[in-house]
Amino acid sequence: MAPDDSIHAPPPHEDPRAVRRGLLALEFPAMLDFDDPALEGRRLFSEMLGTFLLVMAGAGAVVVDAVSGGEISRTAAVTAPGLTVMAVILFMGGVSGAHLNPVVSIAFARRHDFPWVRCFGYLLAQLAGATLACLFLLAVFGDKGELGATVPGPGIHDWQAMLIEVALTVGLVSTILGTASTAQNVGAFSAIAVGGYIALAGLWSSPISGASMNPARSFGPDVLEWDFTSFWVYLVGPLVGALLAVVFAYVLRGPGGDPGGVRAGQGVLGLRASRRRRR
Repeated sequence: MAPDDSIHAPPPHEDPRAVRRGLLALEFPAMLDFDDPALEGRRLFSEMLGTFLLVMAGAGAVVVDAVSGGEISRTAAVTAPGLTVMAVILFMGGVSGAHLNPVVSIAFARRHDFPWVRCFGYLLAQLAGATLACLFLLAVFGDKGELGATVPGPGIHDWQAMLIEVALTVGLVSTILGTASTAQNVGAFSAIAVGGYIALAGLWSSPISGASMNPARSFGPDVLEWDFTSFWVYLVGPLVGALLAVVFAYVLRGPGGDPGGVRAGQGVLGLRASRRRRR
């Protein structure tokens, strides 16, 4: 007599996302602690601090170049943010996922690796971190170098810069989602991939658009200078690029929600806390 497989079959019309979440809970039950509001303050502080460091490096390179009379080369200016992101992912990516970028949070949410309801808090923390970084630069150096504002280069139209930002962000978010996937299994090497991509993108495209790829990075200087003339470029471009990257990720690897993506998108703070409690 053939075994009755119906015992193990999922109920009819079961939501695939619910099934994936159930399997994830079985494999990593403490990941559900990510919904523990007691830990949310740490995660939001992590996003704010990480974005502060990123924008201080990116905008700070432009400000210091203006203050020092051109001592910061373009290579150094575009490499600094990439190396900063690499360091931030390595030293506190497990706390919040180290998104540091509103469109990264949106992309993780769209891939079902991050709850939509958490995005608003993350976005506010990222914008706050970027603004505080520019306030710091303003307090130390004064209003120099337009506080590192990202603007289209000389002779470059806004629409051209926007399309470059779309293309750059497709690559950035594809790198983030791809290295986060369990299928890749690259672990800490994801930090090198993401940081390296940011530096590489800046090396060839910064004269066109500033290679922002991050609405928070562009928001900080713009809000303090109170000049949003070209901000739409750095909002629309990265957002469209991130959504395209989500589509490409679906084509390449199918729907998200795998354990690797969830751990990368949400951090593992709750997991570690639950393990300590069980001991």
